[in-house]
Amino acid sequence: MNPALSLAVTEECFPVAGAFTISRGSRTEIRVVTVELSDGTFRGRGECVPYARYGETVDGVVDVIRSLEADLRRGLDRAALQSRLPAGAARNGLDCAFWDLEAKRAGRPAWQCAGLAAPLPVETAFTLSLDTPEKMADAAGRNAGRPLLKVKLGGEGDLERLEAVRAGAPRSKIIVDANEGWTVEQYLALAPTLVRLGVALVEQPLAAGNDGALAEIERVLPVCADESCHDRTSLTHLAGKYDAVNIKLDKTGGLTEALALRDEAIRQGFDIMVGCMLGTSLAMAPAFLVAQGAPYVDLDGPLLLAADREDPIRYEGSLMQAPDPALWG
Repeated sequence: MNPALSLAVTEECFPVAGAFTISRGSRTEIRVVTVELSDGTFRGRGECVPYARYGETVDGVVDVIRSLEADLRRGLDRAALQSRLPAGAARNGLDCAFWDLEAKRAGRPAWQCAGLAAPLPVETAFTLSLDTPEKMADAAGRNAGRPLLKVKLGGEGDLERLEAVRAGAPRSKIIVDANEGWTVEQYLALAPTLVRLGVALVEQPLAAGNDGALAEIERVLPVCADESCHDRTSLTHLAGKYDAVNIKLDKTGGLTEALALRDEAIRQGFDIMVGCMLGTSLAMAPAFLVAQGAPYVDLDGPLLLAADREDPIRYEGSLMQAPDPALWG
């Protein structure tokens, strides 16, 4: 019989450094849900970021998590959680709290509990949010020493924005993210410029419900699924349309499914990107384990905030270090 667990769920707000803008809107703060599980001796924490694009709200996610309070007292464990809740933010917060609790109980790091190799630092992209070409050029110049920049696009003037970023950071590798903001015609018109400017990867150029066109056109550079990829069940619909998948724990519903998705996606021949919603170091810590060996890592959430958690993950430029066990895992 699994031990009874107590549950605490709280909403927390963290300020963004300036503003963060994508094709769907702009924000100056983030609202996250923090989940804590305790057995009376040890406690484990997780963080999730409800995302309106997937029909989630902070209040709704909090309610879903709290609805499992009685189940947790009766011994609900991480394995049973996978079928108890669907993939999404609520399951992510609980799943990651379970992993942290298991590590604390075992007196071993989470990577050992998961049967993984000892993690090494990873190089993360740094995201330039959507803005005018002039402001994006300035942001690119200030970050021109970073090896990998992720450029948010998805609107009129994208060609000028991208040209400006490349001029501001001539030596950085660039990936672009349209967040479903282009039509087929816009993507086809932009693709030759993406190639000319040395863009390494384009992320979710078309709406998830309209991405079938990607199987019918020539993909002149690798295309990565984000909004089209949630968990392993998504992979059936991605073959022939995408070359890579972006794994985010708030989409997969936690570290458990994220690790399984990574392994299955690799087996099926997809490249891997490990990304994040805009969250704190507590959200990045479990994703760090998934990011080991991934060709593309986009776990820069804390770099875009004006304030972070206690015991935050340390970044040396774009090099992300392993999280302190006091934070998670």
